[in-house]
Amino acid sequence: MKKQQEHWDRVYQTKAPDTVSWFQEHSTHSLEIIRSIGAAFDAQIIDVGGGASTLVDDLLAGEFKRVSVLDLSASALDAVRGRLGSLAAKVTWMTGDIRTIDLPEHTYDIWHDRAVFHFLTDLDDRMAYVRQVMKSVKPGGRVIVATFAPDGPEQCSGLPVARYDADQLHNEFGAAFELLEHSTEAHTTPWGSVQQFVYCHCRTPH
Repeated sequence: MKKQQEHWDRVYQTKAPDTVSWFQEHSTHSLEIIRSIGAAFDAQIIDVGGGASTLVDDLLAGEFKRVSVLDLSASALDAVRGRLGSLAAKVTWMTGDIRTIDLPEHTYDIWHDRAVFHFLTDLDDRMAYVRQVMKSVKPGGRVIVATFAPDGPEQCSGLPVARYDADQLHNEFGAAFELLEHSTEAHTTPWGSVQQFVYCHCRTPH
């Protein structure tokens, strides 16, 4: 974990948030899915691997009151806190590894992850991730996970990734997770190349 943490800290210490390949001015696709759920403004939402994403900004602007952001890199979270200013006090910030961090039980109504899961190329790591979802998301809660699609990049930030179609991604979580919808996104990087993503939106077992 320490080596991975150092890697991501180095990324966020040496690159501006809007120059990394995964930067989005607004996480429009994720926001559309979250809004489609029709969750109350006091719903518990966690953005896993949020990094310096602007999703938290838009959730706060949309009057969601209970937002948590988790990332392996403290430097990434520092960047977001600096950007948000006084609004940062409204967010729960967590630094840690999604595979091992002690998350609260049956707390979250909505789990969001854009591009953490595809870094888990080891089966044991993916199983640990799914256990965390099962532990911390409320029964019947929503899980939104996005990864590189089959025609997406084979690496990101110098690290290998796994690529999925919707069925493969859903299968990683298992039949107990009801697949409500899946979609694709053609993400344009800051330098103009296009990366294909797949999104799965599931409901956890009741």
